[in-house]
Amino acid sequence: MLEVEVIGAASIAPAEVERLASLAAASAGISDGHLAVEFVDDQRIRELNGSHRGKDAVTDVLSFPIDETDEGFDPVRELGDVVICAAQTEDLREAVVHGVLHLVGMDHEVDDGEMLALQRELLTW
Repeated sequence: MLEVEVIGAASIAPAEVERLASLAAASAGISDGHLAVEFVDDQRIRELNGSHRGKDAVTDVLSFPIDETDEGFDPVRELGDVVICAAQTEDLREAVVHGVLHLVGMDHEVDDGEMLALQRELLTW
């Protein structure tokens, strides 16, 4: 079973965060493990963006994978953390799916549109 820890408050129900995170992880064949989704303010997301990406700016969502290896991802593990700034996000559902897809190894900056296409599809479910 995938354990989804929801930290902080947002205008999306924790049960919906858990459902969306599980759906996104399942799309990569991952049904076991743990991940956290944390909702933060502008200041915190700016700090994280600066310290981890070298960008002194607010952003909507950041993902921090933990158990990634050169061979890919182990299906039972600590997936990592998704950090979302609700004030910078138009659609919290989309941010949850987007962040988890990054945790499971997808990257829209280097693929041919597969991640964003999958994201759109998952949001219709």
